[in-house]
Amino acid sequence: MTSAQVDNGQGGRQATEVTDAGPAGEGYQRALGARQIQMIAIGGAIGTGLFLGAGKAIAKAGPSLVLAYAVAGLVIFFIMRALGELLMYRPVSGSFSEYAREFIGPFAGFVTGWTYWLFWVVTGITEVTAAAQYMTFWFSIPQWVSALIFTIILYGVNLISVKLFGELEFWFSMVKVTAIIGMILICAGILTLGFSDAGDTASVTHLWSDGGFFPHGIKGTLMTLQIVMFAFLAVELVGVTAGESKDPKTVLPKAINAVPWRIAVFYVGALVMILSVVPWTEFEPGIPPFVAAFSKMGLGIGAGIVNFVVLTAALSSCNSGMYSTGRMLRDLALSGQGPKFFTRLTRSGTPLVGTTFSAALMLVGVWVNYQWPGDAFTYVVSFATISGMWAWIMILISQIRYRRLADSGALPQSTFRAPGAPYSSVFALAFIAVVVVMMGIDKDTRISLYCAPLWAALLGISYAVLKARNPENKAFAKN
Repeated sequence: MTSAQVDNGQGGRQATEVTDAGPAGEGYQRALGARQIQMIAIGGAIGTGLFLGAGKAIAKAGPSLVLAYAVAGLVIFFIMRALGELLMYRPVSGSFSEYAREFIGPFAGFVTGWTYWLFWVVTGITEVTAAAQYMTFWFSIPQWVSALIFTIILYGVNLISVKLFGELEFWFSMVKVTAIIGMILICAGILTLGFSDAGDTASVTHLWSDGGFFPHGIKGTLMTLQIVMFAFLAVELVGVTAGESKDPKTVLPKAINAVPWRIAVFYVGALVMILSVVPWTEFEPGIPPFVAAFSKMGLGIGAGIVNFVVLTAALSSCNSGMYSTGRMLRDLALSGQGPKFFTRLTRSGTPLVGTTFSAALMLVGVWVNYQWPGDAFTYVVSFATISGMWAWIMILISQIRYRRLADSGALPQSTFRAPGAPYSSVFALAFIAVVVVMMGIDKDTRISLYCAPLWAALLGISYAVLKARNPENKAFAKN
């Protein structure tokens, strides 16, 4: 695909040729095929939030959680279509960081790149720690040993080749997909054939008969929005793969257009089936809904199955973190907003220094987590949620500004226009704003809003220092 930014006196943009290999000097290999991109997109839409966090959300909202996931899923679709429009205009590995830099300003690109990098480093720390904890279900080995082994293996996979990363992510996603489809089919069999211990009481009437569809009122449903949106974090990862997709113009639109039915099946469909078999009143916070459902059905192997699924989900997230962090650091370095040594690639085209640096921080974070599981580390982990949504905000604002320029003729039109834009993007931004307000109201998530200004101040100071040291660097000049 070839596109060009043109300067016609309106947008003030410099001409930048983009070819199938990405911007000049990007240097990545397009090794991710359609099969891998599709599963990466599916895996990004199915997080550990569904397997673990949904139990707490069900206790707060009851059956209305299904509606919360449906509406949030629509918002995620708007976000992904906005990202898709930008990707077809210019498919680059830096993705939304690059778009924020182009359409909002160099500081926005700087903040987005470093914030998304931090999001994945923190997520990688928490996920590899969780994976180590899941291993204790079967083996009596120190958690730090498992965490170390997992980190080294995933680090090696990400350095060997992007194709191997994609293949591993394919199978991680396949486990999650198989588990959910299997649960849906089992629940459907119970509802229609009445087998298992839950057969006598299973009924779709559980969706409205046990206190109503909104047992805790609309407020109870709204208070789950942050949990719901957190479950979708990483769905935007498919955008980071743009610079290494074999045929981004064909593959990425297909992956993005499949988001609605994935959410409809894997979230809405799975919850409808589970809540029909097991009344929502029997779910407890902290207990994965899949485990509770298997227990109610009298299937003793359920705990082991779910433990294996959440283990692969955690490793999948850590694997994605390794992939994303190295590329974000390299994009920042290529733009002049990060140390130049992060630009180094291996012979197979993977960012060596950026991935190594991020993996080392993950190992340090794992050690810190074991030594001080609460206190300061909790503040950092809670911040990961708000930093993840920052990428979505940048995607939406960038798309709105891009569409304005494209419609005026200042930039070429994308071949994959977001439906309903810019109104759909404005609606998504408003929805995210509601989620942030709910986070401020909920004492369990409020801490993340306290951390955000501190991180913003650190980035602001760092940006000012870099700009002062490199006043002629075009990376700090306004578009």
